[in-house]
Amino acid sequence: MPQTYDLTLKSIFSDIADDIIVYLTGINFKKLEELNIEFTRVERRDSDMIFKCDTDTGEIAVHIEFQAENDKMMPCRMLRYALEIMEKHKLKPYQVVLYIGKDKAKMDNGIDYAVGDNKLDYRYRIIDIGEFRFSDIAETNYFDLYSLLPIVDRRKRVEAGEKYLKMCVDLIKDAPVDVDEKRTILFRAELLSGIAYSKEVIKRIFEEVERVIKLEELSSYKMIMEKGKAEMVLKLLNKKFKELPKKYEELIKSADNEVLERITDDIFDIEKPEDLEKYFSK
Repeated sequence: MPQTYDLTLKSIFSDIADDIIVYLTGINFKKLEELNIEFTRVERRDSDMIFKCDTDTGEIAVHIEFQAENDKMMPCRMLRYALEIMEKHKLKPYQVVLYIGKDKAKMDNGIDYAVGDNKLDYRYRIIDIGEFRFSDIAETNYFDLYSLLPIVDRRKRVEAGEKYLKMCVDLIKDAPVDVDEKRTILFRAELLSGIAYSKEVIKRIFEEVERVIKLEELSSYKMIMEKGKAEMVLKLLNKKFKELPKKYEELIKSADNEVLERITDDIFDIEKPEDLEKYFSK
């Protein structure tokens, strides 16, 4: 799997809370700490995640392996990982392959054989992100998971094409989070979009949403500036008239920047509160 996707997924799962991992894996546990392990007998995997977790039956290691392609040797790899986790940390591993590939997952989820009195029955779980529906993620309050939207719901994604990606990006844009967090989610979503979409489509859709966010930021900035100006005008008028009638306070608070500028320019010519009427007459 390209390292970019690996690290993006690790970034997402490092930040999310325990209950989100429980939501994805389906087992009840409390994350205690992240374990560092470099698998020695296979390629170095900086991106895979291993957590020491507490469950109703004791402490275990939860191993999450990110995979973007079908690999017929996955059962052997996972078994080697399981053995190394047990050897190094003395913990029983619960293993999950989080598959994010463009095509449907087609891998065995274990090894099962018997030769004479030698037997092996080994299993791990495969979660195909593409099998999650758009609504499964959209209806949660786990906004960090919105980064995964471009690669979930494989059926809808194939049917709708780039319209599906636009729907994902619009949902992220409208998420009730601050702008910095929204940009982080969008950045991760843009990287993961490369699994399913062309560079041209990704560039067009994400540049468009960035323009919209910048316009929203500008609008918010103007509102803050106008609010600050309104407070300044109210301070001047209250000082001039000792106590400004409530009616005019409300008018000032809702006034736009142009009206506030005119009042500020004329502040010395306004002799009584009623003189403010002309600035608000239609």
